[in-house]
Amino acid sequence: MHAVIRTGGKQYRVAEGDVVRVEKLDAEPGSTIELSDVLLISDGDNVQLGTPVLDGKAVSAEVQTHARADKVEVIKFKRRKKYRRTHGHRQHYTQLKITSIPGA
Repeated sequence: MHAVIRTGGKQYRVAEGDVVRVEKLDAEPGSTIELSDVLLISDGDNVQLGTPVLDGKAVSAEVQTHARADKVEVIKFKRRKKYRRTHGHRQHYTQLKITSIPGA
């Protein structure tokens, strides 16, 4: 059984036991949260598709950690003009473990 959820402006295909990294959420590590933007639930034969979300369905997840991703370096360069700029960015994320998906 798997589901497609939406959080942080992105969509994720998840199953029970999966560990996913999503945009940072306001929740304490070790707590359980409900992700209510469920777009699709499938168990192989039965598929429930939302328009755009399924009402009354929520995927449960446990917050494992908050951390920052690897650094992404942004470099600007113009040839023959002595122009070089380097800028780095580290995105914050929340690591979730999917505990339950509502039945299809």
